[in-house]
Amino acid sequence: MTQATFIQDKDFEQLLTDSEIMVVDYTATWCGPCRVISPFIDRLAEEYEGRVNVFKLDLDENKENAKKYGIKSIPAVLIFKEGQLVEHLVGKASYETFKEAVDKHL
Repeated sequence: MTQATFIQDKDFEQLLTDSEIMVVDYTATWCGPCRVISPFIDRLAEEYEGRVNVFKLDLDENKENAKKYGIKSIPAVLIFKEGQLVEHLVGKASYETFKEAVDKHL
């Protein structure tokens, strides 16, 4: 099963450049709601493999990136298309909510 890979600040810009569509789940190990949506993010990674790049970013390790994109509460899922932020989902949501958000930009 494909899972979303954890990325670091230093890799973010390159991945953004290399991805037509990129989904980033801003998360933290201590965040309960983040653990609830984590399987949904992994499912996106599997379902959209080869079409959408799906990543997770640990806030505790990547504060600069979170600051750059104005992440104030988590879980936060950002969707980028051609390097531009096109969607910002905050809080727990269903798998369908994330899937619909991605589908809009395909």
